[in-house]
Amino acid sequence: MNIVDSHCHIDRVDLDQFGGSIESMLAHAKELSVVQFLCVCIDLEHFDEVFTLAKAHDQIYASVGVHPTEQEGKDPSVEEILSLASHDKIIAIGETGLDYFHIEKDTADWQRDRFRRHIKASNESRKPMIIHTRDAKADTIEIMQQEKAVAGVMHCFAEDWDTAKAALDLGFYISFSGIITFKSASNLREVAKKVPADRLLVETDSPYLTPVPYRGKSNSPAYTYYVAEKLAEIRGTSINDIADTTTNNFKQLFSL
Repeated sequence: MNIVDSHCHIDRVDLDQFGGSIESMLAHAKELSVVQFLCVCIDLEHFDEVFTLAKAHDQIYASVGVHPTEQEGKDPSVEEILSLASHDKIIAIGETGLDYFHIEKDTADWQRDRFRRHIKASNESRKPMIIHTRDAKADTIEIMQQEKAVAGVMHCFAEDWDTAKAALDLGFYISFSGIITFKSASNLREVAKKVPADRLLVETDSPYLTPVPYRGKSNSPAYTYYVAEKLAEIRGTSINDIADTTTNNFKQLFSL
C-alpha cells in the first residue's frame, strides 16, 4: 500500500518532533505507507527552500505560488511564475485562491488579481493549480469559470457539496485533509461520500490541521494515513482502496 500526501509544507514541519531530520521524518512516513509528497510553496521568499527539498529527494515534488493571505512579500507576474515553474520537479502552481477570513471582500481586489495571474500561469504552463478558498467560495468558483481554469485541486476542502460540484464540473479534483476526522465536520463527511472516486485526493496540510488521533499536536505528512483511513470509513471501503485510488489520481492529475 502506498499513500501520497498531495499537500504539505515539509519546509515548515517541526522536525524535532519527528526524528530531527528530513530523512527521519520521511522514514516515519514510510512506516505508515506514506511514500510521496507535494511540498507546497506559499511565498516566493521561501521558494528556494521548497525547491531544494524537491531536488534533494526523489519522493518530494514542489509547487510555486503565493498564498492569498500573503501581503508583505513578492507578488509575482505571470511571467515570473512561469519562469520558476519550468523545472520538472515543480509540478503545480499555487497555492493560490481567495481568503476573506481575515480580509474584507471589498478590499481584496489585489487577492483576486493575484488569483487570476496564477490561473493564467497554470493554463499556459499546463501545470495544475492548487486552490485555497476560505469564506470566498462563490468568488473563487466565479473567477475559475471566468478565467477558464483548466486543471487542479481544491485543497483542504471544507466547503459544501454545491461548491464541490461546481469545481468538479470544471474538471477539478477535491482533496480532503485531517478536518474530516474532526467531530465538528459531519457535513464535510457527507460531501466526502459524494465526490467521485476518480477525483479524490488526500493530504495533511502539515504542520497544520493535525487529524485524530493526534489532534492538538504538530502535524506530519505521515498522518496522511489517518486521513485515508477516515475517508475509507466514510465511503465504506478499505484503506487499501483509498490508497490506490488517491495515488492513481495524484499521478493522473500531475502527469507523473
